[in-house]
Amino acid sequence: MHIIISYKGVKQVFEFRKLEKEDEAAFFDYYNEWPVPDEIVPSSTNFSRYDHFEQLLEGLDHRESGDDWVRNTTYFYFDNGRIVGAGNIRHHLNDALLETGGHIGYGVRPSARNKGYASAILQHSLQYLETLGVEKALLTCDDNNPASANVIIKNGGIEDESFIQDDGMKVRRFWIHI
Repeated sequence: MHIIISYKGVKQVFEFRKLEKEDEAAFFDYYNEWPVPDEIVPSSTNFSRYDHFEQLLEGLDHRESGDDWVRNTTYFYFDNGRIVGAGNIRHHLNDALLETGGHIGYGVRPSARNKGYASAILQHSLQYLETLGVEKALLTCDDNNPASANVIIKNGGIEDESFIQDDGMKVRRFWIHI
């Protein structure tokens, strides 16, 4: 999906798409901005489990097959060629995802936060889910992440019963009618 906006003569090109081989430099620029690789969101974009970029691309493609886990697709959000965030879209829910995880996991690189990118990623992810026939999407966030909860609520999230993980962490759960 390409979105082109021109404001006061400045053209901005936004893209919400899968990662391609030509995106290697943009991906590492995005990835290296996260202070702790294991905290990158969505976790499908964590490069630390791969040896090279092509292996990451293969891994992302494999996730769509549904072998060994729920089918899921990862899209990256580009602003004028720079990756500002990503969304991981689960095509359906299993029991574990009903408790925590939900249909969509999204993240925005630290330097691009508070600029509306999280809402844009969420909206495009919801549009993709709609093409899969999903009518109601579950989104979750940790209780200590009010910014994510606000994004979800701003985009139509209706809070449901929370879930307490084994480690005591409270996970807030929201439903959005697509």
